[in-house]
Amino acid sequence: MTLSSRLFDLQGRTAVVTGAGSGLGLAFARGLADLGAKVVCADVHAARAEEAVAAIRAAGGQANAICVDVADAASVDALAAQVKLLHPHLDVLINNAGIATHPKRIHELPIEDWDRLIAINLRGVFLCTRAMLPLMMGGAGGSIINIASIVGYVGVYPGFTMVGANYAAAKAGVSGFTRQLAAEYAKDNIRANSVAPGWHGGTRLSESRRAIATQDEILRFEGAITAGTPLGRRGTPDELLGLIVYLASDASRYLTGQVIVHDGGWTAV
Repeated sequence: MTLSSRLFDLQGRTAVVTGAGSGLGLAFARGLADLGAKVVCADVHAARAEEAVAAIRAAGGQANAICVDVADAASVDALAAQVKLLHPHLDVLINNAGIATHPKRIHELPIEDWDRLIAINLRGVFLCTRAMLPLMMGGAGGSIINIASIVGYVGVYPGFTMVGANYAAAKAGVSGFTRQLAAEYAKDNIRANSVAPGWHGGTRLSESRRAIATQDEILRFEGAITAGTPLGRRGTPDELLGLIVYLASDASRYLTGQVIVHDGGWTAV
């Protein structure tokens, strides 16, 4: 095996991916399995997690499905216990699970929407990390990859609401949490980095919005993305995979505490 092959080789590694039943999480789970990792596909929708596992196994990979509600501490603790039974040591954790509520301006944002999103998108990252850290400690270490967002960096308001302040606050919190996590656990050989995607298609985040939006509203939304992205289009889940593999593998073994933006140039202009 060449040096470059060894750097990105995930044979024998174990990984947990939350929100693995669809969108970005599904792409991450399948990609890690393709490179030899044994993947736990965790999702609040059990059927979607099982479908992800079936696809991975059909392609020759190794995977198991576990149903979890990342906002519920007991559910997350149960996930950690099941993972420990399957894999005594965990090498990679990807905190990907998240939702988006219907975006409204702050004075119109329902409190229940704020609380629900923060519970899943920020508290869920904390709960999963807290539960999985003991499976990474003890010498071998590991890599934690938290999925943030460009809206944790910059505000977005092209004359209409594209994203809610609850989503922006949660994703900014994920970035801060990642840096503190990296500082606290470096001596345990545990690295923590965050990826901040831009406007990527192929996810379920905008399903509820599209269900009630008019065609004109959808065109306005997509037009704003195209106009604001120098590459002139949305990204795809597979286009994030190379970065995820890099962060999960030995190729990034000296990288920790970073938030890497992946946005087609959105934040560059």
